[in-house]
Amino acid sequence: MSHPPAACCTTIELADADVLAAMKEIQGYIDISTGDFREVFQVAYNHALRRLRESLRAQDIMVCPAQCVSEDMDLIQAATFLADKGFSGAPVVNAEGKVAGVLSEKDFLARMGMGTPLTFMQIVAHCLTHKGCMAMSLRNHCVREIMTAPAITAGLEITMGAIAALFVDRRINRLPIVDAEGRPIGIVTRTDLVQSYCLTR
Repeated sequence: MSHPPAACCTTIELADADVLAAMKEIQGYIDISTGDFREVFQVAYNHALRRLRESLRAQDIMVCPAQCVSEDMDLIQAATFLADKGFSGAPVVNAEGKVAGVLSEKDFLARMGMGTPLTFMQIVAHCLTHKGCMAMSLRNHCVREIMTAPAITAGLEITMGAIAALFVDRRINRLPIVDAEGRPIGIVTRTDLVQSYCLTR
């Protein structure tokens, strides 16, 4: 599934004027101060957000089908595929169609830096001050040789909160969602997670 871009994710703090306006709209007498009203509202609001985050699962926010590359694909084809799709990475599948790893910009940059990941600007600086292209060293190599493996994957039932924790703890930007056999069903990226988080606010 896809999500419309979230316009804003900023937390809105309630002002006394907002609380008073809301209280005036409620029929009948309310014996509560604006401060107490605000505190109760914020606690209830945060509780509702936590509940929603735990109720939303991968199957609710993932993009499917997952766009994958083959582990035997040469890096020229893989780079062209990612560039054409506008992706910074993709799951890698083996001959059995199971997720074997993940290929990302970081893998290309690490290989170009001889094992030490380079930043985009380091690549630009090198290309401007040296002859030749650092990417030429990637010719005649295939995805399997530079991909990150094994891939970190999850099933359909993983919650949005658990996905967020994986992104932080494992320092990943995408999570392939697989079936019981390890075949890709969809994918959740940081962008999908942020957009879904915004839609619950």
